Amino acid sequence: MIRDHELRATVDRARAFDPDAWEALYRRLYPRLYAYANRRLPPSECDDAESETFTRAMDAIERFRWRGAGFDAWTFGILRNVVYERYRSRPAQTTTDALPELAAGDNGPLERLVAHEQVTDVRAAFARLGPEDREVLELRVLGDLDAKAVGSVLGKRPGAVRMAQQRALQRLGDLLTEAS
Repeated sequence: MIRDHELRATVDRARAFDPDAWEALYRRLYPRLYAYANRRLPPSECDDAESETFTRAMDAIERFRWRGAGFDAWTFGILRNVVYERYRSRPAQTTTDALPELAAGDNGPLERLVAHEQVTDVRAAFARLGPEDREVLELRVLGDLDAKAVGSVLGKRPGAVRMAQQRALQRLGDLLTEAS
């Protein structure tokens, strides 16, 4: 993982169109951006959306400034716009495939069955959340962004993001309780 001072140096090199810097930024963000895109787009469109995001980032890197939530949030904001532009006329499509499976480890068949049922329950409850709740949780968990970064992406203050996250988790818990 790139540390803050290393990230700043990498972004500076990317501004000078250093391909190695862009590769490092891509490798840093790819898994999280893909997970977010996979929650919002059909799987066949995730790579295109991510490519479009990096193309736009490369075109706009000169306008990026180190204020607010940083480079990761700036890039997630670009991806969010790409997704919305693709599906402005229709509701966002979400899948539950991006939620991680519970590790089976050396558990026996009963433990694996219970774990699978729990994942299925969480996925079903998550799909029933409203789009705002899903997005804040996706950015915080899948995107691994802090409240300040999510606020930058969503146009909210960090405190409002933390409150929205708390409410979303409460609703998710209520849905899980309701299902059991």
